[in-house]
Amino acid sequence: MSDTNDPVESGGSAGEAPAAGGGRRVRVVLVDDHRMFRTGVQAEIGETGRTGVEVVGEAADVDQAVTVITATRPEVVLLDVHLPGGGGVEVLRRCAPLMADAEQPVRFLALSVSDAAEDVIGVIRGGARGYVTKTITGTDLVDSIFRVQDGDAVFSPRLAGFVLDAFASTDAPPVDEDMDRLTQREREVLRLIARGYAYKEIAKQLFISVKTVESHVSAVLRKLQLSNRHELTRWATARRLV
Repeated sequence: MSDTNDPVESGGSAGEAPAAGGGRRVRVVLVDDHRMFRTGVQAEIGETGRTGVEVVGEAADVDQAVTVITATRPEVVLLDVHLPGGGGVEVLRRCAPLMADAEQPVRFLALSVSDAAEDVIGVIRGGARGYVTKTITGTDLVDSIFRVQDGDAVFSPRLAGFVLDAFASTDAPPVDEDMDRLTQREREVLRLIARGYAYKEIAKQLFISVKTVESHVSAVLRKLQLSNRHELTRWATARRLV
């Protein structure tokens, strides 16, 4: 596994022996900025002969994700919501033509630690076919991947309610007006600050300078009318953004 800035593509050909369990196969790309998590998912579901899942590539940020997804054209992408470079929503936006391909659509299943309503609704509006949390078992994740490949919508039980509420009418869902004032990058910085990251760590995570991080933090504090990072952390925790 690699944490370099180069996207990782795996081998694998359609001519290999059929997988166990009915012989179905699904080609998958893993997109998550934590190398150890990608390694764990690969170990859990990537034994193709047993699960039918063939991991054909990995990526750790938005640019890598778009590159490897475009190159490998998987059936399903496991997509983290919070990624350096604009988040999962940005990956979906840039891969919209691939999702719309009638002959060989690329389908997305969000796999995230977050169970915040705004994250769930955001990626579903962006085109993802489902959203499951990282507490899911390996067996259930494999099942979810195949269901998404078939075109089904898949959600962790508690999260389905968010989507039903958001799309119950043609009206726009209720929004947090304070959060709505923040840009996507400011939200990313906000979450990392609330998780206890130092400015240097945030800069490294998001591939920006420390001075840019400071500017974003100042903008967030100003827009939310908060005084310091401790108040910001309490604010974010109250909204379950951490």
